[in-house]
Amino acid sequence: MKDLTSYLKKQSWFTSFRTSFLSNPNRLPSVKGTFVIGVLVILMVSLNLPFYAVSLGLGALAGALSETDDHPKGRLKSMALKVVSFAISSFSVELLQPYPILLGVGLALSTIVFILIGGVSERFRGVTFGALLIGIYTMIGTQISPNWYIQPILLTSGAFIYGMFSYLLLRLKPYSLLEEQLARGFSALSLYLNEKSKLFPSDKAAEKEIRAKLALLNVQTVEALDRCKEVLNSYGESLTDQKPLQPYLYYFMMLQSLHERAASSHERYDLLSANPSNTVLIGGIRQLLHELSIATQSFATSLLTGVPYVHPVALDWLINAVQNSLKNNEQNISLPLKLLIRNLTQSHETLKNIHKNYDTLLFPKLEKNTLSYYERFKLQLNINHPKMHYALRLSLSFLIGYSIYKYFNIEKGEWIVLTVLFVLQPSYSETRKRLFQRILGTLAGVIIGILVIKLFSFSGQIVLMLSSAYLFFFWMKRKYSISIIFITIFVLCAFNIISNKGVDVMAPRLIDTLIGAFISFLVVRFLWPDWQYKKLPKLLSEAILKNTAYLKAILNEYKKPVADDLNYRIARREAHRADNALVMAWQNMQLDPQKHQKLKKTAFRLTYLNHALLSYLSALGAHRSQDKQPLPIATFEGAILKALDEAFEWLTVEDNSKINTIELRLEEIRVQLLSKKEAAIRIEYSLLYNITEVTIQILEQAKLFKQTKQDS
Repeated sequence: MKDLTSYLKKQSWFTSFRTSFLSNPNRLPSVKGTFVIGVLVILMVSLNLPFYAVSLGLGALAGALSETDDHPKGRLKSMALKVVSFAISSFSVELLQPYPILLGVGLALSTIVFILIGGVSERFRGVTFGALLIGIYTMIGTQISPNWYIQPILLTSGAFIYGMFSYLLLRLKPYSLLEEQLARGFSALSLYLNEKSKLFPSDKAAEKEIRAKLALLNVQTVEALDRCKEVLNSYGESLTDQKPLQPYLYYFMMLQSLHERAASSHERYDLLSANPSNTVLIGGIRQLLHELSIATQSFATSLLTGVPYVHPVALDWLINAVQNSLKNNEQNISLPLKLLIRNLTQSHETLKNIHKNYDTLLFPKLEKNTLSYYERFKLQLNINHPKMHYALRLSLSFLIGYSIYKYFNIEKGEWIVLTVLFVLQPSYSETRKRLFQRILGTLAGVIIGILVIKLFSFSGQIVLMLSSAYLFFFWMKRKYSISIIFITIFVLCAFNIISNKGVDVMAPRLIDTLIGAFISFLVVRFLWPDWQYKKLPKLLSEAILKNTAYLKAILNEYKKPVADDLNYRIARREAHRADNALVMAWQNMQLDPQKHQKLKKTAFRLTYLNHALLSYLSALGAHRSQDKQPLPIATFEGAILKALDEAFEWLTVEDNSKINTIELRLEEIRVQLLSKKEAAIRIEYSLLYNITEVTIQILEQAKLFKQTKQDS
């Protein structure tokens, strides 16, 4: 085996294929799931046990869909929970099948319990989702199961076999999950940097549009950072010796540092672009950001493939060219542009030396949820909690779908319930998006499947089934509608393998999909509809609160830097999460019914303005470690923080009288900052000026919330 491995490594075609294959993080999980399903299906079909083949395959599919990112020890715990919960769910459905009323009530009640347990942690969420899925799979296969106990055993066994295979692969390369999540983070940052390069040059209209896109890309980057943190915490809790984690912690800290610099803004880019003396440098900065984007993606690929990262020579050349241009025209270049170039130079140095000195890094603390599982579960036992809303909606939708299926004796009516599970999401906008994707994907899958399956022999249908499984896994996290096409073809082939009735069940499947989607839409439309315009005031007040906390953390770092800046990192991440929530409200508002799209333009402006405010705060934070002199803004610090605190209070109460006072105070600060002579040599004054100016603009938009509330 070692000889074969050595031989293959020497072959250029194999090295090229391996690098290309591993560079996409969706491919390996797809192959893993498809391989297990393929082995189980082919083995059982060869023994002339088609029902066993499909049931084991569906169990493996559910096991793959419910898999969580854990250290190998955590993966074992998760798998044990999964096997127990899958068995309970499947056996319960089989035992209650003769008693439809009890089964319907049991399904509804267990759904509430499973969803609330899933809200406790990401590990539990995967297990409980899988348990619901296995229960519905059991309902689908009950009528053709040889004995009542066969199907629960097969489905649970399929999940267990997949889990063991996945665990063994993880043991072979125990840190692959960390590498994958970090790679996703660097890839997300690469997209952000590439989009930001389009700001050089830009006018005012283009800047607004690009900043809105950057705000959406920032959502992906911050979510990737959060996932990295969770996986790092999982490994940290499982390892006695933390030494192997050191390089990954270092890469994570560097990713956060790169993100902070990428998100930084020192001045409005349309103003920088408008100055003719900046033309050459602006072009150089655009190319520099683009090359940094390529380098960041290259490092992500290196993490996935194991191929050593080579920093692009072009970046060294570009940095030298930009800095030489800056020196030759230093008198005419503004301070914000100089600091922007310094920021990009530091990002270049970080990437260039990313494999150096990681062993000197002290183990930084990472943010953790300190609440116990019981405390987290108890928090959800509130009728107004979003997770409780989702649990009740899903439970009611299941009950309605199951009742319709039984009352009208709908053929293959279990698929109504299955459709509800996948379509119904925590919010109206997410559900509506999934609804159309599910319907269109199923329709396309039915048409393609029926046309294609007649061309294949029995063995060809197995190949088609496994190909569809691979493509389903591959597209599931990238484009849901495409993945539905392939899971529909997968189901068609599965029924053809069992009873040669794959084509016959496609029409009922399409009808059931439409019914399940319609039920999901009605429930989420009329049961606690969360229209985005109603959420905007709370989201904005939260953003103001978190931005204020971030500013306080930055100022504290200027006054007294600490070795482990955990509190600073938490404040920064909380500000980004609040910004992301505002961005998603604007994005989701476009899917709300027309009459509930109030303040749509305001939501867009807030998305742009708050992300701009966060960019100025990030710039202030990014320079905290570079400026060892005391920050001479004590006279402004208290006034700005007080105004921001009062702005938060104004947003959270009915009283409108304070707004004029707050705006006047901010305007006074803005004027004073503008008049400071030191502004030409100290960027802090310029950044505080921009922070103050943007805050005034945000409050101007916030007045519309009050007006809308009074009118409604």
